[in-house]
Amino acid sequence: MSIAITPFTKSQLLPQEEKLEVKRQKSELFIGIPSETSYQERRICLTPDAVNSLTYHGHRVMIESGAGVSSSYSDKEYSDAGAEVTCDTRKVFGCPMILKVGAPTLTEIEMMNNQAILISSIQLKTKKKAYFEALTKKKITALAFEYIKDPDGTYPAVRSSSEIAGTASILIAAELMITNEFGKGLLFGNITGVPPTEVVIIGAGTVGEFAAKTAIGLGANIKVFDNSITKLRRLQNNLNQRIFTSTIQPKSLLKALRRCDVAIGAMRGIERCPIVVTETMVENMKKGAVIVDVSIDTGGCFETSEVTSHEKPTFIKNDVLHYCVPNIPSRYSKTASLSISNIITPYLMQIANDGGIESAIRCDMSLKNGVYLYHGILTNKAIGDWFDLPNNDINLIVF
Repeated sequence: MSIAITPFTKSQLLPQEEKLEVKRQKSELFIGIPSETSYQERRICLTPDAVNSLTYHGHRVMIESGAGVSSSYSDKEYSDAGAEVTCDTRKVFGCPMILKVGAPTLTEIEMMNNQAILISSIQLKTKKKAYFEALTKKKITALAFEYIKDPDGTYPAVRSSSEIAGTASILIAAELMITNEFGKGLLFGNITGVPPTEVVIIGAGTVGEFAAKTAIGLGANIKVFDNSITKLRRLQNNLNQRIFTSTIQPKSLLKALRRCDVAIGAMRGIERCPIVVTETMVENMKKGAVIVDVSIDTGGCFETSEVTSHEKPTFIKNDVLHYCVPNIPSRYSKTASLSISNIITPYLMQIANDGGIESAIRCDMSLKNGVYLYHGILTNKAIGDWFDLPNNDINLIVF
């Protein structure tokens, strides 16, 4: 006679008490905002209004004296908003949470406490293996602006920066066209009886879209080139009007460049931006034409492009004026700071309401996507492969 075997004990089969979710306890944040030391970086992560909102909800913010000056925010404005202002850099880096626009240097990482939280950009192509090793040694939990992803799949910080760069590229070109030394003395627009300015935009991503919107708003004729038909179609839909679009074919691109007054480089590549415009093509452009190569951040899409600075932004090559400054949004530091602040402040509030970073990244996929180091463990496969570092899937660590 066989005996039935059950996988459960008698006590397990009895009715059990219902276990309800424990209410999350809000946490108080202590945020340190040091001065930016990265080359040409003029932005700041939080505006005085954002600081006021945080301090109103019981959080502490410590800011290094002068950190907001480049963005036209004084120490007094931050002090009035409830921030603690100090000249002691080490004291700021000693806060449990550090907010920076540019990634910290190795010296700055040394000043940070073990188990601190770092929220900044990462600018991967400028980093070396030692940067990640230093963060790992300190067991830092680090989030990158570039990796924070909205539920709809967009990257808000990257898009915001691209919107500013695209709009700015046209405004910069408009300034350069009127310079007395080499500019053509042209007004960027469409005046009755005067032919409109001709603009060529290479790249139909966010930078290209906002460059196109700004150029059309000023009355220019535009031609957009990109090898992705999907991007060109989306661009036309977003502009809500038909414009000249084309895939990148040397013959048609050369024809457009010969006639244009302004050429905007707005291409992006996985590693280095592809060179689309050769030096021969540049030689065929009008004398006094303007090139604004926004793609210089990743190498530039014009063969004649060379990195310049905000202090000396232009050079002349083949009778064409080149503007090749990386980090264009930093030129408009107050606007860019407002944009970053508007993106990051709701996330900070959410981290506090969820009871800290641990709970927040469990509950929010956007924040979880932004994490590339968790208590010193590298959780980003792309970084691990790039620098040959051991890495783990964050979903296996935090769930």
